[in-house]
Amino acid sequence: MTLHHKWSKRLAILTIGATVAISGGVISSPQPTQAATNNDTATIDATITSTSKADSIIALGKRYLGTPYKFGAAVGQTRNFDCSTLTKYIFGKYGITLPRTAAQQSKVGSYVSKSNWKKGDLLFFSVPGRSGVGHVGVYLGNNKMLNTYGAGGVKISTINSYWNSHYMTARRVIK
Repeated sequence: MTLHHKWSKRLAILTIGATVAISGGVISSPQPTQAATNNDTATIDATITSTSKADSIIALGKRYLGTPYKFGAAVGQTRNFDCSTLTKYIFGKYGITLPRTAAQQSKVGSYVSKSNWKKGDLLFFSVPGRSGVGHVGVYLGNNKMLNTYGAGGVKISTINSYWNSHYMTARRVIK
C-alpha cells in the first residue's frame, strides 16, 4: 500500500465520522471541553438532531414541489397531496406520526409563538368558507413555508399579508 493510498483511506474515514483529530497518523475523537459536558452535551445533541431532522423533512418535501393538489388526497401515496396528507407523509417518513387533517394536526406537539418559529414547525391557517383550522404548512425559515393548495400543487409560499391575516397557530412536533 502506498503512502498516498494510506492517507486517502484515512481521509475517507475522516469524512465519514463527525469531528475527529489526527495525531501521529492515528485518528481519535476529541474530548469535550469543560464548557460542554454532560447536560450541555445532551442539549447540543438534541438541538443538532432536531435541526437535522427538520432539514431532512423539508428536503423530502421539496422533492415533491409541483406535485398536484387534490383536496381529500389519499394518505400514503405521492401522486397528489392536500395540505395535511403532505405533512403527514413527509413527517411520517422520519418517525413522526401526524393525524389526517390540518385541524387534528393543530392539536399535537407543543404550541409555538409566532416569534419563536423554527424550521420544521407546523403553521396553521383558517380557510374562507370553513370554520377553524383548514390549512397547514411547514415553516422553512426566512418567512417561507412549504405547503400545497390549488394550481401549482406543492409549493414554497411567502408568509405574506394573506397568510398573516389567516394565521391561527403553530405547533412543534420535532423533538
